[in-house]
Amino acid sequence: MTDDLRLSRRLLLAGGAGLTGAALGLSGGARAASGPPAPSVPADTGALQDGRIVFPNWRDAGDAPPPPPPAPMPPSERVGFAVVGLGRLSLEEILPAFGEAKKAKPVALMSGSPEKARLTAAQYGIPEDAIYAYDQWDRLKANPAVKVVYIVTPNGLHRDQVLAAAAVGKHVLCEKPMANTSAEAQEMVEACNKAGVKLMIAYRCQYEPFNREVVRLARSGEFGRVKMVEAFNGQTTALPEQWRLRKALAGGGALPDIGIYCLNGVRALLGEEPVSIQAQIVTPENDPRFKEVEESVAFTLRFPSGVIAQCGTSYGVHESRELRVHTTTGSLDLHNAFAYRGQRLTVAHREGSHVQRDEPVLTHKNQFALELDHMAECILKDRRPRTPGEEGLQDMILMEAIYAAARSGQPVTVGPLAGTGHGTDATRGPALEDGK
Repeated sequence: MTDDLRLSRRLLLAGGAGLTGAALGLSGGARAASGPPAPSVPADTGALQDGRIVFPNWRDAGDAPPPPPPAPMPPSERVGFAVVGLGRLSLEEILPAFGEAKKAKPVALMSGSPEKARLTAAQYGIPEDAIYAYDQWDRLKANPAVKVVYIVTPNGLHRDQVLAAAAVGKHVLCEKPMANTSAEAQEMVEACNKAGVKLMIAYRCQYEPFNREVVRLARSGEFGRVKMVEAFNGQTTALPEQWRLRKALAGGGALPDIGIYCLNGVRALLGEEPVSIQAQIVTPENDPRFKEVEESVAFTLRFPSGVIAQCGTSYGVHESRELRVHTTTGSLDLHNAFAYRGQRLTVAHREGSHVQRDEPVLTHKNQFALELDHMAECILKDRRPRTPGEEGLQDMILMEAIYAAARSGQPVTVGPLAGTGHGTDATRGPALEDGK
C-alpha cells in the first residue's frame, strides 16, 4: 500500500462520523433546506499532522501528487531581518521576497536616504523608529527584533558593515561577492567567529531548485562520471557612472559581479576545489565604461577528479546565463541557470538505440525567499549556514588567482581553503534537506 493510500485511509477513518447522511448533504433522502453543507470528508478538508495541515493525494498514479500547503511560521515567531542598503536588488527582489518567506520577516532598514527609507518602511509595515542611518549601529543594537543584518550595499562597503554588525552582536547575511579582496573576506570571517555570530554569503543559486537538481544528478552517477562543465554568465551594462564600474566599490568588473556565479556554481556542482587556473581578460580600448574594470573574462578550472570547467563572463553581450554538464553517458543543460527566474533543465541520455531528451518539471521557487528562510532556520536551530563566510572567502582567493593567471598568461596553482582539508563541500555547512 502506498503512503498516499495509507494517508487517505487514515484520514477517512479519522473522519468517521463525518461520513453520514448529513455530511453528504442528505437528510431522510432530501437535501437540507439550508443548502449544501460544508464538506467534512478529510480528503477535502485535510487534517493536522505534526503541526501541519495535510491532505491525501487526490490524484491517480498518472499525475504527480500536488505539493503540500505552505506552512509559514506565525509572524510573531519569524526571524527579524534588518536590510542594509535600499538599491535595486533590495527594492526589486529582496524585500518583495519576504512576502514568500515562511520563517523570515523585515523589521528594520538602514539607508543613506531617509525619504526613500521612510517610504519603503511604510510599504512593508516597518516602524519609523526602526530606520537607521549608516552610522547608527548602536541604535540598531538596541533593537531586539533585529536578529540578522542583510548587507546589500556595494562590495567595497561590505567589510566595514559586516564588522559593524558583528560588533553589535547581530548575525549577518552578506551579498556576494563578500568583499573586494580576500584579505577583507578573511577579516570578516574572523570578526564574526570572534563575536559568536553566524556569517552567511547570499549564494542564492545554491538554494534554487533547478540548480540543486543539477548538482544531485551530477553527483549521483546516474549518467556516469562528470568530465567537463561549461558555465557562462553575461549581460550588457551601459551607464559608466554606476558603482559596478568603479573599482573602489566593485573590486573588479564582470568577474566579481556575475562571473562569480560560474565559479561558485562549478565548485558547488562538484563539491571539489580546483587545483589550477588559466585565464584571459579582454577589455575594449577607449570605452569610458571600462576605464577601471574589465569587460570580459574567460577562465579554465582543473579539478582533482580530472574534470575541466570552462567558464566565461562578460558585460558586453546579450544576456545569457547557461550551465552545461557533460558526463560519460549523458548531459545536463540548465538554461537561465544564474537568473532570478526562468530556469529550464534538459537531460540528454541514451535510451536503447536512440538519444532521449527529458525536461524535468520542477516547481519554481523564489531564490531570495529560500535563502532568507535558510538563514532564519540556521538562527532558530543554531546551525551553520550552507554557504558560510568560508565559502565566500574561497571564491575571493580563486578570483584573485584568475586575475593573476590573466596577467601572467601562465597557469596558477590553487587548492582548498587553508584549514578545511580536501573533503567534499569542505567550505560549506550541512547539506540542505530535500524540498527546502
